[in-house]
Amino acid sequence: MAQKKGLTARWKAVNAQLDVLSEQKNILLKEKNRIEKLLEGSAATPKQLDDVEGNIKVLDKQSASVSLQKENLAAENDALNVQIAQVNEQIQKSLIRYPVTGTVLEKYAEKSELVIPGKPLFRMASLDTMLLRVYVDGSQLPAIQLNQKAEVLVDSENGRLKKLPGRVCWIASQAEFTPKTIQTRKERINLVYAVKISVPNDGSLKIGMPGEAVFFTKEK
Repeated sequence: MAQKKGLTARWKAVNAQLDVLSEQKNILLKEKNRIEKLLEGSAATPKQLDDVEGNIKVLDKQSASVSLQKENLAAENDALNVQIAQVNEQIQKSLIRYPVTGTVLEKYAEKSELVIPGKPLFRMASLDTMLLRVYVDGSQLPAIQLNQKAEVLVDSENGRLKKLPGRVCWIASQAEFTPKTIQTRKERINLVYAVKISVPNDGSLKIGMPGEAVFFTKEK
C-alpha cells in the first residue's frame, strides 16, 4: 500500500505540472497573437515572434515529456493493481472457512503460526444437535425403530436428572460385546446393539457427558 500511496502522489504531481505547462502555453499563445497583430502595423519585430514561437515549442516538448511520465505512471499503476489483485487472491485462498456453524473444540495451531500443508488447524463440531450412544440387548431391539421418540436423561443440578426429547437416528445392524465403560443391568448379557439418539442441545449438553434413554413404544 505504501507503493500505491507513492504512486498516487507522483500522479498528482505530474498532473499539476501539466496544468502549469498548459497555462504557460496559453499565455504564450496570447502573446503570439498580440505580436502578430503588432507586426501587421510594423509595431513589432519578426524576432519577437520567433522568440515566442520558440518558447511555445519548448513548452510543447516539456509537455510531451511530462505526458510520457504520466503514461509510464499509468502502466506502473496497472502493474501494481495486478500485484494487489494477486495478493488479495492469495489472502482469500488462505482464509480458513468451515461449511457449517460450529464450536472449536481444540486448536492445533495459533494465529500467525506457520503450518505445513495438510496439518490440521483445529477440531470443530456442531453442538446444536448431540448424539447419545446407548446399548440395548437383543430382547429390547425389536421394540426400537428409526425416528422413534425417546426421552434422554442427563445429570443436572442438585443430583437431579434433566429430561430432554430425542429421536432414534441410527441402529446397529450387528451386535457387539458390551463396552467396558458401559454398565448394564443384566451383567450376564455379553452382546448388545448400539443405538444413536439425536438430541437437540439446549446448551446444557457436553461432549462425553453420560446419559440414559427411555424409548417410547407409542408416539406421545
